[in-house]
Amino acid sequence: MSTTSTMPAEQLCEQRTFSSDDWEILAQYWYPIARLVDIGEQPLATRLLDVRLVLWRNGTGFSVALDRCPHRGVPLSRGSLRENELVCAYHGLHFAGNGTCTQIPAQPGLVPSARFCLQSFPAVERYGLLWTCLRPAGEVKIPPLPSWEEDGHQQIVPPPVDIQGSAGRQVEGFIDVAHFAFIHHNAFADPDNPAVPNYEVRVENDIIHSDYVSNVSNFPKGLQHLAPEGFLWRRVFAVSPPFTARLTVHFPNDGLLNILNAACPMTATSTRLFVPITRNFDTTGPLDDVYAFNAQIFAEDQEMVESQWPLSLPLDPTAEAHFAADRASVAYRRRLREMGLQFQ
Repeated sequence: MSTTSTMPAEQLCEQRTFSSDDWEILAQYWYPIARLVDIGEQPLATRLLDVRLVLWRNGTGFSVALDRCPHRGVPLSRGSLRENELVCAYHGLHFAGNGTCTQIPAQPGLVPSARFCLQSFPAVERYGLLWTCLRPAGEVKIPPLPSWEEDGHQQIVPPPVDIQGSAGRQVEGFIDVAHFAFIHHNAFADPDNPAVPNYEVRVENDIIHSDYVSNVSNFPKGLQHLAPEGFLWRRVFAVSPPFTARLTVHFPNDGLLNILNAACPMTATSTRLFVPITRNFDTTGPLDDVYAFNAQIFAEDQEMVESQWPLSLPLDPTAEAHFAADRASVAYRRRLREMGLQFQ
């Protein structure tokens, strides 16, 4: 089976919005590309780092390949699935889960050569999502969400959010604690309580950690009376560059809410956000309220991210001003620069 580990980016990208240097760096990392529940009885089209991909269920798991038939370049996502094989809509070529062409209907007696194999990518299931990497090398390095497998923690995978903005801007907004009072005052924050207490940031094993404690409730408006008087809310962030961040919110009575902000950079200026969640409280309650609250918060963030310019996250230290509450985002930008990224 052919792979894409050495295939030139120019052959993978129909039109590239990332610089060639940034693309080669970002292509080494793992990203979520779909919820498992959204990959059904038909092939599914998506995009990662300007590369058009097709996903399908192959009978034993999932397959990911370049969304282009090697025969005449038609998108394979226009095709269908027959007996767990992907069938091209143009000439009916059949492809097995490993990318091998198994049948050319126009020449039924021919054993297809290796030239008809798909350009395939790894497919790994994690946290209710399908993950892949365009330049896989060595072990699978998907950012951790330890609570996903812990007893007593409910697993929740809300629908993804499509954002017309860069993944870097979105991740930075997720770890920003200074915007609560201004953007999320309808969801949970207090518009009269904008002050950000001092917090510390540290970097360990390429993960940026911050531990933020304040009196800003994480309960939705209407439920905030459930917190004890004077309760301090602890929010612990762990950012795994380039575009994933985990937030753990400590609730009353040892409650834990874990949110994995996993941004898929479809292009340099468009992002599909996946947000697997776990919680060890209200584990038997309906999910409609969880989905609605999650959608409200990310819609409020989305409006800001889509309005920012430049759309890409500026990595020049002098490009934008910073104040003390920005220390987490400053550390994030510094780490992206250290990785060699420029976003220009």
